[in-house]
Formats: sequence, structure tokens, C-alpha cells
Amino acid sequence: MVNNAGIVRDGLLAMMPADDWSAVLGSNLDGSFHCARAALQTMMSRKSGQIVNIASVGGMRAQVGQANYAAAKAGLLALTRGLAREVGRYGIRVNAVAPGFIDTDMLAEMKASDKGAALLEDARAKQIPLARFGKPEEVAQTVGFLCSSAASYITGHVLVVDGGLCA
Repeated sequence: MVNNAGIVRDGLLAMMPADDWSAVLGSNLDGSFHCARAALQTMMSRKSGQIVNIASVGGMRAQVGQANYAAAKAGLLALTRGLAREVGRYGIRVNAVAPGFIDTDMLAEMKASDKGAALLEDARAKQIPLARFGKPEEVAQTVGFLCSSAASYITGHVLVVDGGLCA
């Protein structure tokens, strides 16, 4: 099972509406809890399975105006590690992928504003050693690896796919 939920409602915490906080935590963290809990019933009875949570480097390296997103994705990283310890004895592996800037609809929304486009260009040029944004296929291939037998002894791990942003 792959938990791939993610929304943003950016804003400074001091002025953030409680609904924005709740929406981001609800989608990005609570949704993964509910989906994992439902899938675990079958996985535990089969004594096998894989769960991959799509987190974000934002859960490890928060950005200004994204305290809610950072909290949700950091919580997802903690959920991944804790759940891996709980269900490993049932043959279930739980890992996370933490993408950086990936060329998705979410990134396109940022590019649409002058301020967002400038911030992204600065990040691409100065902060990402590979000097480009990632492709969705690169994240998908990483998820595929974690679900494959090639990763049969990997659990509780966070695999960062960010072009070196967090290096």
C-alpha cells in the first residue's frame, strides 16, 4: 500500500486559520493512519505486506510558512518508524520516501506565481546539487524498489529523493 496524500495551505503560523492546520494534518497524516490501519488487517493475517508512506523533505527541513506541512510530514516519518517496529514481526515492511522538489501539479502551482517561481528558481540553482527538479517517475521507481524483493531487509527507513537538497 502506498500512502500518497499531500496538500498545502501555506501561511505563517501566527496568522494561520485553524482550519488550514487541520486540513493539512488531516490529509497528510491522519489519512495515512486510516489507510494503513485498514490495510494492516489483511497484511497481518497474511503475514506479509509493504507500506510506503510518501513524506517530504519538508518533514526534515521545514520552510517558512509551512509549519503545518512540516509537522504533518514529520509526523508521517515518525509513524513510519513506529509502525515498522510494531508490524515487522508479521512480515510487514514499512518505509517512507521523502521527495524534494518534484515536477508535479503542486510544483506547477508554485511556479504560477511570480514569488513562487523566483523561490523555485533560486532553490534549483543554489540549493539542489543536481540543479534540477525531480521527475514523478523517479519517485515512483523508488517506491517500486521499496515494494520489491530487492528491499526485503529494509524497514523503518526514510529514502530521500531530492537531488541532494538535504545533503
